[in-house]
Amino acid sequence: MNLTLRDPQWESRVRTSFAAQNFMTHLGAVMTHLAPGEVDLELSLRPELTQQHGFFHAGATSSIADSAAGYAALSLYPAGFGVLTSEFKINLLNPARQPRLVAKGRVIKPGRMLTICQSDVYGIDGTDQVHVAAGLFTLVALEGMKD
Repeated sequence: MNLTLRDPQWESRVRTSFAAQNFMTHLGAVMTHLAPGEVDLELSLRPELTQQHGFFHAGATSSIADSAAGYAALSLYPAGFGVLTSEFKINLLNPARQPRLVAKGRVIKPGRMLTICQSDVYGIDGTDQVHVAAGLFTLVALEGMKD
């Protein structure tokens, strides 16, 4: 797959955008991996992120999956373009009850306007890893939107 970088400042642009995203800050998500077409986000379990049975809420799981995919796409956009999600489908595969989640966003089809990404979320407990969610995302490149 051709993951052509179209902005020499891609890394600082992605990191700056992520740092400005108030919702990810509110959740406590941190970026743990960044490469062209790849972003990993990590989220630690806290009571306010759980549903009634003590598992991570699907909204928290979906949110980090979406942002990991979006930032993976943004890493390949030219300067002067922002990213917005236009569609996603997520399958919740297992209850997310581990102490932390890692969402791995990966570009699977880069495009000029639309980029398709996958995002897999894993629950991590020490050396144990459980695949808790799998999603497919369509991201839109919006010219003139500073990200």
